[in-house]
Amino acid sequence: MTTWSDCPFAGQPAVTAAQKPRAGYGPVQLAAHLGLERWQLSRAVQAGLIGGPDLARGRWSAAAAAAAAAAALARAGQIREVAGSVPDLGAVRAAGVLSGRLGVAVTADGVEELAHRGLLPVAGCYKGYPVYDGRVLEVFSDAAAAAEATRAGELRTAAQAAAYLAIRRSDLNHLTRSGMLTPAKWGRGPWDRRDTFSVPLYRTGDLDRLAARPGIDWAAVRATPPGRRSPLARLVEAEAVLAALPGPEAES
Repeated sequence: MTTWSDCPFAGQPAVTAAQKPRAGYGPVQLAAHLGLERWQLSRAVQAGLIGGPDLARGRWSAAAAAAAAAAALARAGQIREVAGSVPDLGAVRAAGVLSGRLGVAVTADGVEELAHRGLLPVAGCYKGYPVYDGRVLEVFSDAAAAAEATRAGELRTAAQAAAYLAIRRSDLNHLTRSGMLTPAKWGRGPWDRRDTFSVPLYRTGDLDRLAARPGIDWAAVRATPPGRRSPLARLVEAEAVLAALPGPEAES
Protein backbone atom coordinates (compact mmCIF):
# COMPACT_ATOMS: atom_id res chain seq x y z
CA MET A 1 0.00 0.00 0.00
CA THR A 2 1.37 3.38 -1.02
CA THR A 3 1.68 5.90 1.78
CA TRP A 4 2.63 9.54 1.89
CA SER A 5 6.10 8.66 3.16
CA ASP A 6 6.67 6.56 0.04
CA CYS A 7 5.91 9.40 -2.40
CA PRO A 8 7.60 12.67 -3.30
CA PHE A 9 5.35 15.53 -2.32
CA ALA A 10 4.07 18.64 -4.00
CA GLY A 11 7.13 20.81 -3.32
CA GLN A 12 9.22 18.50 -5.50
CA PRO A 13 7.32 18.09 -8.78
CA ALA A 14 8.36 15.26 -11.03
CA VAL A 15 8.76 17.69 -13.97
CA THR A 16 11.76 19.99 -13.53
CA ALA A 17 11.98 23.61 -14.63
CA ALA A 18 14.47 22.66 -17.33
CA GLN A 19 11.89 20.48 -19.08
CA LYS A 20 9.56 21.93 -21.68
CA PRO A 21 6.11 22.58 -20.16
CA ARG A 22 3.32 20.33 -21.35
CA ALA A 23 0.51 21.75 -23.45
CA GLY A 24 -1.98 20.21 -21.03
CA TYR A 25 -2.24 17.73 -18.20
CA GLY A 26 -4.72 14.94 -17.64
CA PRO A 27 -5.37 13.80 -14.05
CA VAL A 28 -2.71 11.08 -14.26
CA GLN A 29 -0.08 13.48 -15.62
CA LEU A 30 -0.94 16.24 -13.16
CA ALA A 31 -0.88 13.89 -10.20
CA ALA A 32 2.58 12.69 -11.25
CA HIS A 33 3.68 16.31 -11.77
CA LEU A 34 2.64 17.13 -8.20
CA GLY A 35 4.06 13.97 -6.69
CA LEU A 36 0.60 12.67 -5.75
CA GLU A 37 -1.45 9.60 -6.45
CA ARG A 38 -4.39 10.21 -8.76
CA TRP A 39 -6.91 9.55 -5.97
CA GLN A 40 -5.06 12.02 -3.71
CA LEU A 41 -5.35 14.65 -6.40
CA SER A 42 -9.05 13.90 -6.80
CA ARG A 43 -9.69 14.33 -3.08
CA ALA A 44 -7.70 17.57 -2.95
CA VAL A 45 -9.67 18.97 -5.90
CA GLN A 46 -12.97 17.90 -4.34
CA ALA A 47 -11.96 19.70 -1.13
CA GLY A 48 -11.12 22.87 -3.05
CA LEU A 49 -7.44 22.75 -2.06
CA ILE A 50 -6.26 22.40 -5.66
CA GLY A 51 -7.97 24.02 -8.62
CA GLY A 52 -9.96 21.83 -10.98
CA PRO A 53 -9.38 21.32 -14.69
CA ASP A 54 -9.84 24.30 -16.99
CA LEU A 55 -9.74 22.51 -20.34
CA ALA A 56 -12.07 20.11 -22.10
CA ARG A 57 -12.07 16.42 -21.16
CA GLY A 58 -11.01 17.14 -17.59
CA ARG A 59 -7.54 18.46 -18.44
CA TRP A 60 -5.45 21.23 -16.87
CA SER A 61 -3.64 23.86 -18.91
CA ALA A 62 0.04 24.55 -18.20
CA ALA A 63 -0.97 27.69 -16.28
CA ALA A 64 -3.55 25.79 -14.22
CA ALA A 65 -0.99 23.07 -13.51
CA ALA A 66 1.48 25.68 -12.27
CA ALA A 67 -1.20 27.15 -10.02
CA ALA A 68 -2.02 23.66 -8.76
CA ALA A 69 1.65 23.07 -7.91
CA ALA A 70 1.82 26.34 -5.99
CA ALA A 71 -1.41 25.56 -4.13
CA ALA A 72 -0.21 22.04 -3.30
CA LEU A 73 3.03 23.41 -1.89
CA ALA A 74 1.28 26.06 0.20
CA ARG A 75 -1.36 23.65 1.50
CA ALA A 76 0.70 20.50 1.90
CA GLY A 77 -0.47 19.81 5.43
CA GLN A 78 -4.12 20.29 4.58
CA ILE A 79 -3.82 18.01 1.56
CA ARG A 80 -2.21 15.28 3.67
CA GLU A 81 -5.09 15.53 6.13
CA VAL A 82 -7.84 15.58 3.49
CA ALA A 83 -6.41 13.06 1.04
CA GLY A 84 -5.21 10.50 3.57
CA SER A 85 -3.01 7.53 2.74
CA VAL A 86 -5.56 4.86 1.77
CA PRO A 87 -7.44 5.00 -1.55
CA ASP A 88 -11.05 3.97 -1.95
CA LEU A 89 -11.00 0.17 -2.20
CA GLY A 90 -13.16 -2.76 -3.20
CA ALA A 91 -14.38 -5.21 -0.59
CA VAL A 92 -11.47 -7.66 -0.86
CA ARG A 93 -8.71 -5.05 -0.56
CA ALA A 94 -10.65 -3.14 2.10
CA ALA A 95 -10.88 -6.36 4.11
CA GLY A 96 -7.10 -6.72 3.86
CA VAL A 97 -6.56 -3.19 5.15
CA LEU A 98 -8.90 -3.71 8.11
CA SER A 99 -7.45 -7.12 8.95
CA GLY A 100 -3.95 -5.67 9.04
CA ARG A 101 -4.93 -2.61 11.06
CA LEU A 102 -7.23 -4.28 13.59
CA GLY A 103 -5.50 -7.61 14.08
CA VAL A 104 -8.73 -9.55 13.42
CA ALA A 105 -9.78 -11.53 10.37
CA VAL A 106 -12.11 -9.37 8.29
CA THR A 107 -13.63 -10.76 5.08
CA ALA A 108 -15.12 -9.09 2.03
CA ASP A 109 -18.55 -10.14 3.32
CA GLY A 110 -17.67 -8.43 6.60
CA VAL A 111 -16.81 -5.21 4.75
CA GLU A 112 -20.18 -5.30 2.99
CA GLU A 113 -21.87 -5.89 6.34
CA LEU A 114 -20.10 -2.88 7.87
CA ALA A 115 -21.46 -0.80 4.99
CA HIS A 116 -24.92 -2.34 5.50
CA ARG A 117 -24.75 -1.20 9.13
CA GLY A 118 -23.75 2.33 8.16
CA LEU A 119 -20.25 2.03 9.62
CA LEU A 120 -18.32 2.15 6.34
CA PRO A 121 -19.46 4.54 3.60
CA VAL A 122 -19.57 3.46 -0.03
CA ALA A 123 -17.53 6.01 -1.97
CA GLY A 124 -18.58 4.95 -5.46
CA CYS A 125 -18.57 2.05 -7.89
CA TYR A 126 -16.00 0.40 -10.13
CA LYS A 127 -17.16 -1.99 -12.85
CA GLY A 128 -20.48 -2.36 -11.06
CA TYR A 129 -18.97 -3.16 -7.65
CA PRO A 130 -18.94 -0.78 -4.67
CA VAL A 131 -15.73 0.79 -3.43
CA TYR A 132 -15.39 1.86 0.18
CA ASP A 133 -14.13 5.17 1.55
CA GLY A 134 -10.37 4.89 2.15
CA ARG A 135 -10.38 7.75 4.63
CA VAL A 136 -12.75 5.81 6.88
CA LEU A 137 -10.76 2.59 6.38
CA GLU A 138 -7.66 4.46 7.48
CA VAL A 139 -9.12 5.46 10.86
CA PHE A 140 -11.59 2.63 11.55
CA SER A 141 -10.73 1.25 14.98
CA ASP A 142 -13.67 -0.86 16.22
CA ALA A 143 -12.23 -4.39 16.05
CA ALA A 144 -15.26 -5.89 17.82
CA ALA A 145 -17.65 -4.37 15.27
CA ALA A 146 -15.52 -5.62 12.40
CA ALA A 147 -15.38 -9.14 13.83
CA GLU A 148 -19.14 -9.23 14.44
CA ALA A 149 -19.84 -7.87 10.96
CA THR A 150 -17.64 -10.59 9.47
CA ARG A 151 -19.59 -13.24 11.37
CA ALA A 152 -23.04 -11.83 10.60
CA GLY A 153 -22.19 -10.97 7.01
CA GLU A 154 -20.95 -14.43 6.07
CA LEU A 155 -22.94 -15.73 3.11
CA ARG A 156 -24.12 -19.34 2.96
CA THR A 157 -25.62 -21.50 0.25
CA ALA A 158 -29.03 -23.10 0.87
CA ALA A 159 -27.38 -26.33 2.03
CA GLN A 160 -25.06 -24.43 4.35
CA ALA A 161 -27.94 -22.32 5.67
CA ALA A 162 -29.98 -25.44 6.45
CA ALA A 163 -26.99 -26.96 8.25
CA TYR A 164 -26.48 -23.73 10.21
CA LEU A 165 -30.10 -23.83 11.40
CA ALA A 166 -29.85 -27.61 11.99
CA ILE A 167 -32.89 -28.27 9.80
CA ARG A 168 -33.57 -30.25 6.65
CA ARG A 169 -33.14 -28.66 3.24
CA SER A 170 -36.88 -29.19 2.67
CA ASP A 171 -37.56 -27.18 5.83
CA LEU A 172 -35.46 -24.34 4.45
CA ASN A 173 -37.48 -24.46 1.24
CA HIS A 174 -40.62 -23.74 3.25
CA LEU A 175 -38.94 -20.69 4.78
CA THR A 176 -37.86 -19.31 1.41
CA ARG A 177 -41.24 -19.95 -0.24
CA SER A 178 -42.98 -18.08 2.57
CA GLY A 179 -40.68 -15.07 2.16
CA MET A 180 -39.43 -15.37 5.73
CA LEU A 181 -35.94 -15.93 4.33
CA THR A 182 -34.69 -14.21 1.18
CA PRO A 183 -31.27 -14.29 -0.51
CA ALA A 184 -28.87 -11.48 0.35
CA LYS A 185 -27.00 -12.05 -2.90
CA TRP A 186 -26.72 -14.44 -5.82
CA GLY A 187 -23.56 -16.31 -6.72
CA ARG A 188 -22.27 -18.37 -9.59
CA GLY A 189 -22.95 -22.08 -9.68
CA PRO A 190 -20.55 -24.68 -11.15
CA TRP A 191 -22.56 -24.83 -14.39
CA ASP A 192 -23.31 -21.14 -14.76
CA ARG A 193 -22.31 -19.43 -17.93
CA ARG A 194 -20.25 -16.30 -17.80
CA ASP A 195 -21.87 -13.38 -15.92
CA THR A 196 -24.81 -15.47 -14.72
CA PHE A 197 -25.72 -15.80 -11.06
CA SER A 198 -28.09 -18.60 -10.14
CA VAL A 199 -27.10 -19.70 -6.62
CA PRO A 200 -28.95 -17.95 -3.77
CA LEU A 201 -26.74 -16.92 -0.85
CA TYR A 202 -28.13 -16.26 2.61
CA ARG A 203 -26.70 -13.88 5.18
CA THR A 204 -25.81 -15.39 8.55
CA GLY A 205 -27.33 -12.43 10.40
CA ASP A 206 -30.67 -13.12 8.68
CA LEU A 207 -30.47 -16.77 9.75
CA ASP A 208 -29.82 -15.67 13.34
CA ARG A 209 -32.89 -13.43 13.32
CA LEU A 210 -34.97 -16.21 11.84
CA ALA A 211 -33.79 -18.63 14.53
CA ALA A 212 -34.95 -16.14 17.17
CA ARG A 213 -38.31 -15.51 15.50
CA PRO A 214 -41.29 -16.18 17.81
CA GLY A 215 -43.99 -18.55 16.63
CA ILE A 216 -41.65 -21.18 15.20
CA ASP A 217 -41.23 -24.37 17.22
CA TRP A 218 -37.68 -25.12 16.16
CA ALA A 219 -37.47 -28.17 18.42
CA ALA A 220 -40.42 -29.72 16.59
CA VAL A 221 -38.97 -28.78 13.20
CA ARG A 222 -35.64 -30.38 14.05
CA ALA A 223 -37.29 -33.47 15.51
CA THR A 224 -39.28 -34.20 12.34
CA PRO A 225 -37.80 -37.33 10.71
CA PRO A 226 -37.04 -37.55 6.97
CA GLY A 227 -40.12 -38.18 4.87
CA ARG A 228 -42.51 -36.54 7.33
CA ARG A 229 -44.30 -33.28 6.69
CA SER A 230 -42.52 -30.29 8.17
CA PRO A 231 -44.25 -28.21 10.86
CA LEU A 232 -43.11 -25.22 8.82
CA ALA A 233 -45.53 -26.23 6.05
CA ARG A 234 -48.49 -25.20 8.22
CA LEU A 235 -46.79 -21.92 9.02
CA VAL A 236 -46.26 -21.24 5.33
CA GLU A 237 -49.91 -22.00 4.61
CA ALA A 238 -50.97 -19.60 7.35
CA GLU A 239 -48.72 -16.89 5.91
CA ALA A 240 -50.29 -17.44 2.48
CA VAL A 241 -53.81 -17.12 3.92
CA LEU A 242 -52.90 -13.88 5.69
CA ALA A 243 -51.34 -12.50 2.52
CA ALA A 244 -54.56 -13.22 0.59
CA LEU A 245 -56.79 -11.36 3.05
CA PRO A 246 -57.99 -7.91 1.92
CA GLY A 247 -56.18 -4.98 3.45
CA PRO A 248 -57.76 -2.07 5.35
CA GLU A 249 -58.16 -0.09 2.12
CA ALA A 250 -60.27 -2.88 0.59
CA GLU A 251 -62.50 -3.07 3.68
CA SER A 252 -63.13 0.66 3.63
